[in-house]
Amino acid sequence: MPQLRSETRATDLQHFFEYSAAGVEVLADGLQEIPFGEFLVERNVLTRYQLLRALQMQDRFTGIRLGECAAALGFATMGEIERQYLAWRGLSTVELH
Repeated sequence: MPQLRSETRATDLQHFFEYSAAGVEVLADGLQEIPFGEFLVERNVLTRYQLLRALQMQDRFTGIRLGECAAALGFATMGEIERQYLAWRGLSTVELH
């Protein structure tokens, strides 16, 4: 395989990361943090229905955290919520489907 000059490789890389002039509409750039409730659903700690119920409870009782609501409703233990919270805060990658 022939050796490419570094200028050529840098230009190719720059071109690779540019948006096409023909157009892909970009609605948002970059990665966004997944909400904790969605994280719990993806990890099968809560069902979507349980998340909705916990969010409803959180709306009624301001200052109470979502995980506390889920535990109070009996959907998960506080220990499990705390373990998942630590995993959620430590996320460094995003899984795309």
